Order: sequence, then C-alpha cells, then structure tokens
Amino acid sequence: MDGASGDVLTIEELAAYLKIPKSTLYKLVREGKIPSQKIGRHWRFRKEAIDRWLDATRVKTPVSGGF
Repeated sequence: MDGASGDVLTIEELAAYLKIPKSTLYKLVREGKIPSQKIGRHWRFRKEAIDRWLDATRVKTPVSGGF
C-alpha cells in the first residue's frame, strides 16, 4: 500500500489497520456500522472512507484537572 487516497483494503488488512480482531470487524459490517462494499463474496473497504469514519466516530473525552 503506498498511501494513495484510492487504497482499497481487504478484511484482513483493515483488521490489522484498526488493530481489532476480524470477528469484531465482521460484526461492524453486519450491523452496517462501518463503510464497506461487498464484491462477490469478499468485503472491501476504502481507506479514505474508513479514515473519515474514524474521525466522525471519535469520542471526545473530558479534560481532567479543571483547566
């Protein structure tokens, strides 16, 4: 992968990229919670869409210390 915005990832590559088990990724796909496309019997993911999804689903944590 050369970092191009048109990169397409397999389920294995995306699991490694997100550092989650494939079973968790399949669950996200099944529930429609992650942008994906099924091509034949195979799931594919655009890296650009995944990065946008990660940004959109980011949880803001409160800053401690009262500042």
